[in-house]
Amino acid sequence: MYIDDKRQIGLQFTYDKVIEAMVKQLDQIKWSKAYSMFYLRNNKSNMTAIFQLFKGVAWVNGQYFFNKTILKNNNPELDITSLQNKNRSDDYPKCPAAYFQKLKLKKYAYKTAQTYVSCFEAFMFYFKNEKLDHINEQMIRSYLEHLVDQKVSDSKLNQVINSIKFYYEVVMGMPNRFYSIERPRKKEKLPEVISKEEVLRILQYTTNIKHHCILSLLYSAGLRISELLNLKIEDIESDRMLIRVRNTKGNRERYTLLSETVLNKLRIYYRKASPKEYLFEGVKGGQYSKTSVSVILKKSAKKAGIQKNVYPHMLRHCFATHLLENGEDLRYIQVLMGHKSSKTTEIYTHVAMRKLKDIKNLLDP
Repeated sequence: MYIDDKRQIGLQFTYDKVIEAMVKQLDQIKWSKAYSMFYLRNNKSNMTAIFQLFKGVAWVNGQYFFNKTILKNNNPELDITSLQNKNRSDDYPKCPAAYFQKLKLKKYAYKTAQTYVSCFEAFMFYFKNEKLDHINEQMIRSYLEHLVDQKVSDSKLNQVINSIKFYYEVVMGMPNRFYSIERPRKKEKLPEVISKEEVLRILQYTTNIKHHCILSLLYSAGLRISELLNLKIEDIESDRMLIRVRNTKGNRERYTLLSETVLNKLRIYYRKASPKEYLFEGVKGGQYSKTSVSVILKKSAKKAGIQKNVYPHMLRHCFATHLLENGEDLRYIQVLMGHKSSKTTEIYTHVAMRKLKDIKNLLDP
């Protein structure tokens, strides 16, 4: 952010006497009444000092300060025509042409672009009597606080912030802005899983060879549904018993496990279906649909007598949980899942019930 026409690092936190006392130890630290936060000059030495000061004491969230967005260079070129031509009421604003062009040049995924456009146009509507370059950071934070009052979810709020930052920082080329506001920490939901026996029962009732291969891969390789549908024939590396996973979340290509049992099924399926480009294709060619995968899984789960609402991503949760229950190292599971942070993988320790049941209670003989 800019104060006195100079780039500054803003420090904002829920009031805590200890944290405040530590912040005041920083050289040349100042208080901004306008922004309700401490700040100091934006340079490498000050940034290092902040991280060293709070190491092991507090978590420093720099997600709105550092610009580390990994863009998918292998995304198909974005067709912005439908986004530009969507129906809008006469009094509803339309994103600037430069906004659409930048989304296209950066090769954003269509759904991400759609979300950004929707969020930014709502932002423009809120400030319809203001010029975009006259909207300052304090006004933007007031808008975000308005959304919080409207009970907008944290994930939606982050999308709004990203869409605004995209305009000012990427489209307009302005310096990074700080819009974060105090809000409750997001509650972590535990992954929903079913037992290994229930998964095997689902597969037993999936008699169609193509459908069986689809569900088997989701479970045995821990794939996201988009990763499964993006698989190509050459991604099944049978000589190494590995699956190459491309077009992943965060653009982090990885390898995961190839089951020998699944490989045998895949060979039968391949001889029958002869897919041309993708491993799993629709009747008329092209990628198989996500909806079809969900329908297959729900039908098989119903036949298997599973009462829970079973969905494709649940099989990925099961993959991690069951590996953990079998005693596999959490670090290896993190690699197979393609998680950037070990904290994401650690959540499965809370649902790995077999290991918990093996712990001997201190009061039991």
